[in-house]
Amino acid sequence: MLDPAFAGHLDALLAEDDAERLRRYPGPAAGRQPVHTVYVPADGFAEHTVAEWRTGALAALDEHGPLPDVGPEAEARVRDKLAAEPIEDLRIDFEDGYGVRDDDVEDDAARAAGSALGRLAVREPAAPEFVGLRMKSLEGPTRRRGVRTVELFLESLLAYGPLPRGFRVTLPKVTSVRQVEAMVEICAGLESAYTLPTLRFEIQIETPQAILGAGGTSLVAPMLHAAAGRCAGLHYGTYDYSASLGVAAAYQSMEHPVADHAKDVMLVAAAGTGVPVCDGSTNVLPVGDRASVQAAWALHARLVRRSLERGFYQGWDLHPAQLPTRFAATFAFYRDSAGASAERLRAYLTRAESGVLDEPATARGLAGFLLRGIGCGALDPADVEAQSGVDAATLTALTR
Repeated sequence: MLDPAFAGHLDALLAEDDAERLRRYPGPAAGRQPVHTVYVPADGFAEHTVAEWRTGALAALDEHGPLPDVGPEAEARVRDKLAAEPIEDLRIDFEDGYGVRDDDVEDDAARAAGSALGRLAVREPAAPEFVGLRMKSLEGPTRRRGVRTVELFLESLLAYGPLPRGFRVTLPKVTSVRQVEAMVEICAGLESAYTLPTLRFEIQIETPQAILGAGGTSLVAPMLHAAAGRCAGLHYGTYDYSASLGVAAAYQSMEHPVADHAKDVMLVAAAGTGVPVCDGSTNVLPVGDRASVQAAWALHARLVRRSLERGFYQGWDLHPAQLPTRFAATFAFYRDSAGASAERLRAYLTRAESGVLDEPATARGLAGFLLRGIGCGALDPADVEAQSGVDAATLTALTR
């Protein structure tokens, strides 16, 4: 028989390991993850941008609808979503979507965009819950410009009130862990200078060095942990990454094998950390005649569904006419499986005999699935409670 004191010895032996694991892997993040991030070039952003995207999305439906393979009831739900919350996460882009400008021009654009976001947050009832900007990278040629833009943007934004709760900065083209550590220092400096709450940032994974560093190991996980709790997301950059590997332009896409490999690495690195992973975008836009729009809608809907099935619950949208298929595909993903998921969860919780033997990990997944569906508007809380036997608060507790 083991000495009764041996259990205490094990606790002491593993105490530091236990604490470190809990610090690095706290489990699912609390709160909602947006289903998309809308990118708008900085010089094209104004306080009425959200309203314009809503109008543009609905106009595309009116002119080129109905959506492919979407019934009238589902399309009505999409229209309701567009009217109430057309953009869940907004990113004002000072990087590739904006380009290289003279310093005085970008200075003016940073001030104007910050002011416009401030006015939007104050005046627009449907202002996105999550907002921010994408700065230029911390590579040598763009480092000082990127930091200056963030500071000027913040100065103008703060003139209209406190920092929006869902504010974050996207750091693109990250090639080293040290760049993430430098971003932590930038955030701390801005917090001190402007008396800000904790600034969070997203790490954009779009360089080969992030996926496989010079030492032969992936840097995604070290980058995430180097963010010291400030990482608000890992975002995949479809075209920069594919191009950097030499994939021909005609074949660069979210579903290319090199994209799947990179995103799988991201998903594994983020597992258990509470940091969400975001898929990239398609550059095939729903514009032109009806046939072109319908084809682009079908492609976008398929890619959105593909991402969701692979565990990526967020992606980029680049045009107002992509919003209808973003929401239609997302809603269908949740509604198609909601009933079966709720019944499986009820059977698990009541220990009822069922054709599926679910484990605690699967129950957590079922609860998380239903919560995501409720959060984006695909599922009605009352319906989920009626089918599963538990309310949203209990679902949240089950995920943790």
